[in-house]
Amino acid sequence: MRMGFGLHLEQTQKLIMTPELRQAIVILQLSTLELVQYLQQQLLENPVLELKEEADDKEAAESQDPVEETESFDVDWESYFHDGSDLGYIRSPREETREYSYENYLSEAPTLQEHLALQLKLALPEGRGREIGEFLIGNIDDHGYLRVPVPEVARYFDVDEQEVLEVLSVIQGFDPVGVGARDLAECLLIQLAQRGETNPYVQKIIQEHLQDLADGRIAKIARSLGVSTLEVQEAADIIKTLDPKPGRYFGNLNDVRYVVPDVVVERVGHDYVVLVNDASGPRLGISPLYKSLLRRDVSCDEETRKFIETKLNAAAWVIKSIEQRRLTLYRVVNCIVDFQRDFLEKGIKYLRPLNLRQVAEVLGMHESTVSRATANKYIQTPQGVFELKFFFASGVQNTGGTSTSAESIKKTIQEYVQTEAPKKPYTDQEITEHLKRQGIRISRRTVAKYRDELGILSAAKRRRY
Repeated sequence: MRMGFGLHLEQTQKLIMTPELRQAIVILQLSTLELVQYLQQQLLENPVLELKEEADDKEAAESQDPVEETESFDVDWESYFHDGSDLGYIRSPREETREYSYENYLSEAPTLQEHLALQLKLALPEGRGREIGEFLIGNIDDHGYLRVPVPEVARYFDVDEQEVLEVLSVIQGFDPVGVGARDLAECLLIQLAQRGETNPYVQKIIQEHLQDLADGRIAKIARSLGVSTLEVQEAADIIKTLDPKPGRYFGNLNDVRYVVPDVVVERVGHDYVVLVNDASGPRLGISPLYKSLLRRDVSCDEETRKFIETKLNAAAWVIKSIEQRRLTLYRVVNCIVDFQRDFLEKGIKYLRPLNLRQVAEVLGMHESTVSRATANKYIQTPQGVFELKFFFASGVQNTGGTSTSAESIKKTIQEYVQTEAPKKPYTDQEITEHLKRQGIRISRRTVAKYRDELGILSAAKRRRY
């Protein structure tokens, strides 16, 4: 074998992940709210970017001309801005505007602890009793349960446990009913006491057979109490009306998640129209001041000119990426609408199985592009608001060679269970046989999985006597 050194020339094509391309990918996968935050950050970092004034929207629509896409952003900026337009965005001098916002007048609802503290001030005078009460309230969780042992509280205040229990008893009489309980049984018993329930078996079931009741063992409870299953069922129905988490209707407003649809699909006549929601985001433009500094008749040193050109290049990429995101999102959603037209007209039961590859092939895109375009985004349809990923549903092969989506099967299961006799609910095997009669080949294990995802109890727990 001959050994030696040499030079070898070879031409290859490689995709280089430039900062601009990376930025375009990031913008593509942002939701509307995330995009707003991202653009606000860009406005802070790039002085060339500025907000487009809403007052110029009409003028922009009238003066807007189609702009041909270019492969490179290394351009003659004086020529580029000669016509006074930039990718459909109109620039205007920065002006200070006062914005009226209803958010300035919103007030937060009281938390559970604040609600209880107000009642405590009305129930107990200032002193050690109120201090103990404030300590107890501070250790009540968001569901309304006391999460500190009474002996520990007694040691902390150096008092008898009975004194702590007396204060706790006062708190347990507050609204919401059942608050301050130390466990589920006590929570339910507090509600029974305030309601004045007279059924003789309810209290005993809560104290001794709560787990049996949760597991649907009605017959076992009946044998233990020496009563009929019908009497146990009546007591169970009363228990179901009690609230196991009395504090859940209070909470921190910061935990609330608001969904802003990124795309809206509306029916117009016999067709559907796709609208990309970009109204809530800032409209960007290029600062006329920095644009004017690049003109040849303006005195400007080379370093300043290079800085401005770099920032202009970055600004153009941001605006270009926003427009590309809007176009990609529109095309992807339009394709989904074509696939899922039956769903839009008739509901979830008619959702078709769909995957990223099918959409990518129709649009001539890569699967990763479709995935990024649908990530973290929501769509408002005539059937409600859904995450875009919802439409990429897995499917089950039918006997006729077609496929049925998992969501459609879940809807069928839900409707079938609603028709069952309370005394003889359908088992998973019976549901499986029902689906097979409709041409859907599915295992009993998958039926059980879908039933659990729907929050439907097993047949034994759904049975009524």
